[in-house]
Amino acid sequence: MKKLKNEKELVKKAIEEGVKYGEKRGVVEFEATDSATAKIEYIYRLLVHDKVIQPVPEDQVSQGTMKHKLAIWASKLK
Repeated sequence: MKKLKNEKELVKKAIEEGVKYGEKRGVVEFEATDSATAKIEYIYRLLVHDKVIQPVPEDQVSQGTMKHKLAIWASKLK
């Protein structure tokens, strides 16, 4: 898995957009006290469930791979 050039910024953007996506869909309401780790996992699983992104094989799912997939997703957003 090759790191993206500006992956940190893309992960931040993915969290912002993922929170909006989940709340707009009405499936989640994030709290200010929710950790970034929890948000990343929830957003990743929601996007996989909605078939927005391709899932990683379950035995390879980790915080790093979820961040990477979300960064790729965010890089394709307008």
